[in-house]
Amino acid sequence: MTSPTQAPEQAKAHEPHPYIGGRNAALRALAAWRMERPGAPRVVILTGSPGAGCSRLLTGFLMLCDPEHRMGLELDALDPATVPPDLPAPAVPSVAGLTAAQTLWLLADHYELSATRTADIFPELGQLPLSGRPVTIVVPDVDRAGPVRGAGEPARVVRDALKPLAAVESVRLLADVPREFAVELAEGLPPGVAQIIDLDAPEWADPEGLVLQAEALLNPQFGAPELPFTTDPDARRALAEDIARHAEDGAGSRLTVHLAVQSILMHPEGFDPADESQLPGSVGEVLDLHAQRRDTHPRILRQFLAPLALAEGDGLPVHLLTPLASAVAGRDMSEDMARGMLLAAPFVRPIERAGEGIPEGERTLLGLQHPGIGEAVRAGIPDVPGAQARIAMELLEAVPHQDWAQAGTYVRDHIAGHTLEAGLLPRLLTDPGLFTHAEPVRLRAAVEAVPPERLDAPARTYLRTAPLLTRAQAPALFRAALLETAFVEDGLLEYAAVLRRTVPELPWHTLWSVPVAGVDAVTVGKLPPSAAASDSAAEAPAGQEPPESAPLAVAVSAVPRGTPGSRPLKADDPQAPAVLVQDLATGSVIDADPARILRLSDDERATGPLGFSRGADYVRVWRRGEQKGDEKIVTALISASPFTGTDLSPDGILLVATESGVKALQIRPAQPHATTARRSVPDPRAAEPEPEAAQAPQAPGPDAHPTA
Repeated sequence: MTSPTQAPEQAKAHEPHPYIGGRNAALRALAAWRMERPGAPRVVILTGSPGAGCSRLLTGFLMLCDPEHRMGLELDALDPATVPPDLPAPAVPSVAGLTAAQTLWLLADHYELSATRTADIFPELGQLPLSGRPVTIVVPDVDRAGPVRGAGEPARVVRDALKPLAAVESVRLLADVPREFAVELAEGLPPGVAQIIDLDAPEWADPEGLVLQAEALLNPQFGAPELPFTTDPDARRALAEDIARHAEDGAGSRLTVHLAVQSILMHPEGFDPADESQLPGSVGEVLDLHAQRRDTHPRILRQFLAPLALAEGDGLPVHLLTPLASAVAGRDMSEDMARGMLLAAPFVRPIERAGEGIPEGERTLLGLQHPGIGEAVRAGIPDVPGAQARIAMELLEAVPHQDWAQAGTYVRDHIAGHTLEAGLLPRLLTDPGLFTHAEPVRLRAAVEAVPPERLDAPARTYLRTAPLLTRAQAPALFRAALLETAFVEDGLLEYAAVLRRTVPELPWHTLWSVPVAGVDAVTVGKLPPSAAASDSAAEAPAGQEPPESAPLAVAVSAVPRGTPGSRPLKADDPQAPAVLVQDLATGSVIDADPARILRLSDDERATGPLGFSRGADYVRVWRRGEQKGDEKIVTALISASPFTGTDLSPDGILLVATESGVKALQIRPAQPHATTARRSVPDPRAAEPEPEAAQAPQAPGPDAHPTA
């Protein structure tokens, strides 16, 4: 790793970058990386405190790297050492809200790689230069990675994506990472390969840029109100220098200057430019000084902003702000919030959302102007897990009748993030309704962040199924169906029953599932009346006559010889496979002679209203039409592993097998008139517990921690 080198002084004749307004030393280093000067690093790691200006610097640099943006800039007026050559734009995967794996697949799509595993992406990128395609990658905003803040995704992006990328000798990488990961990313690379640019370090300081930033913000030409210290150029310059000098040595200097000016301009009454005690040195001091100028205790402003600092995603729906602020503060904040918007105005921004599926009451969100404000507010909360616990309790109270289908989108999709940071997420992971209705990418990320030993059986089932849910990107109904099957597979029948009761429109009910290794084919068959009668007689209580004999629908699986309950097809041939015969409706193993099993005829199959088609890992079920071509898709079943066998009975029982087991699903609605063989259980619901017994454990809600 090389030490940062001091760039030469900027010639006074050069104009500053129109977007950045400074940072020429850093821009020179980035330009040297881009033009691959001899001795320039191959990997540049940009870092700094929240609000130091990393994102703004990268944005301004990328404007110089993009051919279209370059056309709108007066490049001749800039310092030539800060202007990279006119090259094809680098790849810029936006990691905000994404996982490490999603980031890598963005790169794979950008470069049109043929990789099927993330591990294959790195060597394929390494081969691209042989075809004349340079691999130059810029990764901004790693601190914003991940769908859930508390899941630690920035660390995974660094370790699972950026470090392997940096290790590929033909990849030129520029990444904006949190300071705690900067040295880790550079470790292991040969000397001279990596350079760390820490914008808070003295060698990369830009005091003149800070002054220019403050002066531009104070200038009425750029929107500032006309005040004595904004209209007079000398007074404006003097105030800008004072603001910049106070902010220069603090973390987040760019953000401090921006917020300080906004605070002054929004409430100039009582501000004295000559009183340096009114000038902040950090984002936290901006908050406190602003509250004092508004004759408010600083604690009130921080309590107002606390829910936004603890929020997940882009921000909070407006209607949740007051109850969540009250929950964090441990008191009723209604009156304070009613008059608090002017108080919080410099730090809050509305976010308008449009599109289908967004309720009217959640189209406007409130968020913080910058993540650095959230860092400052969180730093002042003495017990963040306790505050998150109280927020989680308030969100649970907002679920109507504890029915997640009626919950607001923020509550449904983000409560897991709050309970994760509170340390209480495992207590929430017992409700099939939450599993069904929560956005699966976010919920999966939160659950994966919990140590496995803390997860109960329902959460482990969800985690096993989550890759299917995220892959399918399907609506809640389909997620419920996949989860219903997963619960049956794992023996959690009471949870499957809850889903059948609460989601009555499920496209199927899973009748049974058994783990059997090595199944390579399945078919639906019939046992003739004589065999079926003997089976019924064996099961009937003593002294009771068995019911009238009828063919019994069975599932026949081709399994390895020696599978428990199976019979070999040829007793005298040790190499011959075996078959496992099960009651199609219940999964009970039947000790039947394979030779006596009757296959369904083509005519019998054609009498059923449903048909199916199969791919490697999906089965589509469709309803027959009156004419060929009139078929309509009823549902589709997907699998994490390839199907090894599939069949469908005339009365709509779908039989499927994978390398790990066999299961039967009753496709709904069934067609009673199409039944051609006796079923042991006439309706799948008859095998379920009574509704009272089918109740899954309800999440009692996280315990409130002591007041923050």
